[in-house]
Amino acid sequence: MATMRWLSGPSSATLRDALRRAAPDLAGLPLAMRDVAGRDEPLWQASSASLGDAYVVKFAWSEPAARRVVYEMEILAALAGQVPCIPQVVVASADPVLLVTRKEGGDSLFAVADTMDVDRTGAQLAAFLATLHGVRVPGLLDAYDGPQHPAPTAVLRERLGRWMPVDARWYGWIDAALASPRQPVLNHSDLHGDNQVWSGGELRLVVDFETAGWAEPEYDLRLLPGLGPGVGLLRATATHYEHESGRELDLERVMAWHVRSVLGDALWRCAAGVALPDGRTPAQWVDDLTARLGELGVGPH
Repeated sequence: MATMRWLSGPSSATLRDALRRAAPDLAGLPLAMRDVAGRDEPLWQASSASLGDAYVVKFAWSEPAARRVVYEMEILAALAGQVPCIPQVVVASADPVLLVTRKEGGDSLFAVADTMDVDRTGAQLAAFLATLHGVRVPGLLDAYDGPQHPAPTAVLRERLGRWMPVDARWYGWIDAALASPRQPVLNHSDLHGDNQVWSGGELRLVVDFETAGWAEPEYDLRLLPGLGPGVGLLRATATHYEHESGRELDLERVMAWHVRSVLGDALWRCAAGVALPDGRTPAQWVDDLTARLGELGVGPH
């Protein structure tokens, strides 16, 4: 790809100027910017904006963030025609760094999970993951090095106790469950509900491939147990995935990654004074994790 040049800042005027250079036919469309207050860390100095009714534009105003956007361009180019429900790229520019994709109407899975047929939803997620995990992409990064990767258990053990009443046995169990590595596959790596677009009970789009990388299959399912009620969606997805892919999944490994991810998310929020996203308390999050582990019959004994 050509020389990389990121934007000088996150203003609408700066983005509009970049669009004039990289996508002149789209530059006159209305822009709906997101709030980017508090993004002082260069790694997170990227955002997206709605561009008219049909497009989304992703941009960056620091080198680390720009590298992630350009990496996503490369991933999407490699997956095009092979994996369903990925963004349709309209413009991929490195100078200036802009990624324009076609918008898909629908809702986040977070918003509609409680109204969906669990088995049908799991079957569609499984089909997407089985296809994605079967693709080989040259130059793929290690997902465990990405910014989405949960904090190590040593960090959680040392710091989290001041905010959350965590069962200390969880840390040893997580380390034991994940001690032996599995064969890596191409992971999306951040498959939470807001990175999925659903409409009419159908998966329409999966977005944000900037942290895609090599990891074990269970890693890509680690956020599903949080899409309740219960762990039914995880069970359904795992069952269909094994049938679609021919790979066996270890639900204990999925849950070890899940607990570590939830605790890591809670740690940075508590340390930063940021409320948990569902408005509940850290103790309630621990209760949820305990219930999920109990429902699956895994965890420390």
